[in-house]
Amino acid sequence: MTLKTTNGRRKELYDYPVKILLALIESIKGDIKFHKWLLNNGYPELAALVSALQADQEAFDWLMQNKFNHYAAFCNAVDDDDQAIIWLVKHKFNFLIVLNDAINKKPGAEEWLVKNNLKIFVVIANRILQLKQDQNVNYADYHKIHFN
Repeated sequence: MTLKTTNGRRKELYDYPVKILLALIESIKGDIKFHKWLLNNGYPELAALVSALQADQEAFDWLMQNKFNHYAAFCNAVDDDDQAIIWLVKHKFNFLIVLNDAINKKPGAEEWLVKNNLKIFVVIANRILQLKQDQNVNYADYHKIHFN
């Protein structure tokens, strides 16, 4: 498996074919069949990305150890880690910054994706946002449990 695209830079999300991005969307939605498909069909970095977005430390570590640190930083940026955002900026992962901005509903981010014919990433941003909102609700519900 190569980690670089033909122009020598690290593979970014927009480098994947649409059908792979559709599998990513389904995996983010929680469909384990698509998650396993990504894992077993040459896209373990995307499966690890989804797992890391779900706070799986082992998946995060795998991303770091396998030179997908930009995806690991993105996961932390999604969780509002300022240092991760600074790292993405410093290393010029501008697309991941825009995607993070779209997840956070910052003005202009979704419009930029649409204008640049990257509408599928609006769907991805919304799925990640839903995942994070669901995690926050589940976390809040857990802490409301009263043990007698």
